[in-house]
This record gives sequence, C-alpha cells and structure tokens, in this order.
Amino acid sequence: MSAMEEGDVVARVEGSAGVIRLNRPKAINAVTLEMFRDIDKALDRFEADPAVAVILLEGAGERGLCAGGDIRTLWESSKVYGDLGKILWREEYILNARIKKFPKPYVAFMDGIVMGGGVGLSAHASHRVVTDRTKLAMPEVGLGFFPDVGGTFLLSRSPGEIGTYFGLTGQTMNGPDAVHAKFADAVVPAAKWPELREALTKVSQGTTAADVSKLINGFATGDAAGPVATKQAMIDALFGHDRMEDIVAALKRDGSEFAQATLKTLSEKSPRGMVVTLKLLRLARTASSLEECLVREYRAACEVFRSDDFREGVRAAVIDKDRNPTWSPPRIEDVTPEMLAPYLAEIGANELKFS
Repeated sequence: MSAMEEGDVVARVEGSAGVIRLNRPKAINAVTLEMFRDIDKALDRFEADPAVAVILLEGAGERGLCAGGDIRTLWESSKVYGDLGKILWREEYILNARIKKFPKPYVAFMDGIVMGGGVGLSAHASHRVVTDRTKLAMPEVGLGFFPDVGGTFLLSRSPGEIGTYFGLTGQTMNGPDAVHAKFADAVVPAAKWPELREALTKVSQGTTAADVSKLINGFATGDAAGPVATKQAMIDALFGHDRMEDIVAALKRDGSEFAQATLKTLSEKSPRGMVVTLKLLRLARTASSLEECLVREYRAACEVFRSDDFREGVRAAVIDKDRNPTWSPPRIEDVTPEMLAPYLAEIGANELKFS
C-alpha cells in the first residue's frame, strides 16, 4: 500500500472499482481540507482510468461513514479571523458539485453516522446506499450555521416540508427516512454490504448507472419510509410557512406531543441560524441546479465564519461541551432583515466558480 493509501484517505483500485475510504475512524472520519484534496485527486485518477467502472465511497471503522467536517480546526481559524473557512468550503463545495456530475457510477455506502460534510460526499452520488444502522443528520443550525454542502438543494427537494423539518431541527434520519427524504436510494442491511461490495468490484467495463441500480436493488429491503415519514401530513401543516415566527406559532397552537418536542428542539438552536436556513431553503426551491445553491451557500458560509454565533455554537457543542450556547440575538423575532442581508450578498471576486 502506498503512502497515500495509508493516510486519512485510502484510494485504490479493487477489481473494476475505484475505492475511496475515509480513514480517520477515531474521529468518525471527520473530513479535513487535505482529505477533500485527496478525494479530488483520487477522482481525477479514477475518471481517467478505463479499468475503473464504478466508484465506491466508504468509511473506516464501525461507527459511520463520516461525522462531518473538522469543526474544531474551523473554529480555531474563525477565532483569529483566519481564512480557512473561505478556502475549505470553496474546495469542498466544488467537490460536491463534481460528485453529482461524475461520469461513472458513484456508489456511497452511508452506514452508521453520516453528517454535514459526509452528506456532501455521499448524498450527491448517483447511487446512495443506507443501512439498518444509518443515522443521517444535518445538525448545523445547532452550531449557529445552516445545512450546507448542497444541503439546501437536497432538503428543498424532499417531499412536502420534510426537508424544512430536518433542516431546522437537525433531527436524525434512519435509513428508510433518508430514502423518503430523497437523501438516499436504497436500504441494504449492513450485514449484506460485504457481498454487495464484492459484486460491485466485479462489474464489467461499460456498466451503466441502471446496471448498478439493478445490482443494488437485488440486496435492498425495499423500505422507503421511516418514523418521520408517518408524520408527513402534520409536518407539512406545521412547517409550511416562510417565516420562523409563523412556524413557531403553528407549533404552539398545535399543542401535540410532537409539536411540543419540536418546539423544545428549536428553542436550543441559533435564532439567526434558523432564519438564515429557512430563507436559503425557500430560495433553493426555485434553484435550477445544485451549483446555484452551492454559490448561495458559499456566500452565507463566509458570513457565518465571521459570526459570533458560529464560534459560540461550536464552543458549546464541541469545545466546552456544556450544551449551553448564548445566541446573538437570543430570540427569533430579534433577527432583523438587516442582519439577514449579508448572508445573501454577492462577494465579488471571491465568488464560487465551477469548471
């Protein structure tokens, strides 16, 4: 195995598959800037290699594909007003767009924990396999952030208001709910993955996306709706508003156990983060492409990186772990249009550009 293969990203050819393994199991494969660069180089290599018919993305260890980005390092840069956020998110988002348009079938094995940056590497794949152990979430609003890596594109295309619910609450999807929310395509029991993986490494050259789908479906359970899907009608009624104040008011009026639990969850999130998220989700509904959403997310992310809410959210969740952030402003109704405007403003020469 080469030096590259022994690092944080393992990239090698197995049979007819180009395998990319995130290789930081102790950190649940949290991704760094260098890992994004290594993945991009691996995709260059696999795209050019005629012997590679399919890409496989997987995570090392038993805990999950990827717990997200290396938040602690971003926090440290933000504290000293550095530029890591601007650099990392630029390269990450361009990679997300590349994955969606990759010319060969790209199979993501979304087992265990799949969050944040891990969603960006997997949920834009042509073939997205979840399991009976999948715990997929976009909990960024709890960090004073918003669902990025194309999350606004994905969530805005979930049925009804399911995406609004998951984006604002950060609640976890199991495998079937991930399929229902259009973040995944098939549930395959984790115990069957080794057999499916073996079959994928043996596909013939010229294998089409339809061929790969047929192969995966031969191992799939057919489950396409989990516990959250059963609440679709209620979620549609409660979250079908364009202002956070109206969503909160609807939850208060409803008074059900589900509504009360949801209110408690929202009360813990960044008010500014929720308002920004809802605005980006609504704008994403009319977006013509993933790239359009990624450009908008990049503008907003650069503003988030400068914000006290991001530093405070990461401090409370990751650094001190006291789970007691002091948000600014502290209430949804205190988030003014003037506060929102910079998250949506163009940033000139530093705009995100795709090749």
